[in-house]
Order: sequence, then structure tokens, then C-alpha cells
Amino acid sequence: MSPKETPSLSEVLNPTEHKRKNWSAFVESDVANFFIQFDLEKMSLDDGCGNKAKLTRTKDNEIKVEYTSSTTL
Repeated sequence: MSPKETPSLSEVLNPTEHKRKNWSAFVESDVANFFIQFDLEKMSLDDGCGNKAKLTRTKDNEIKVEYTSSTTL
């Protein structure tokens, strides 16, 4: 990585491990943990490749997760 390039999210979260996760695993683990850690009420994600996710906190303090993914064959 040159000094002008920005590191990817996976490089920031796990600099020594460059193993790629699928979208649902990423949303249900890393994103959900971030959502809980910062006690957020709503959060939306879009990776720019057709994958989207929305997390919201319910009245019972549960987390509702909705996500879509796009696959090219």
C-alpha cells in the first residue's frame, strides 16, 4: 500500500489477516458489534457493489438487521 492509498476496512480491522468475509457474516458480526459498542439507534450501510444493510434498535432494546446482497455469476 502506497502512502496515498487509504487502507480497506478489512486492513484496519485485521491488519495481519486479509481473509474476505461474505456480506451477511460481516453485517452480523463486525457491524453489529460496532452498533452495540457505540449504542446507536439506526445505521445504514452500502458497499457500492449492490450490498446494503440497515440496523435499527427496537423498543425492547433488540437489534433488527435487514440486509441485501448482490452476486454476479
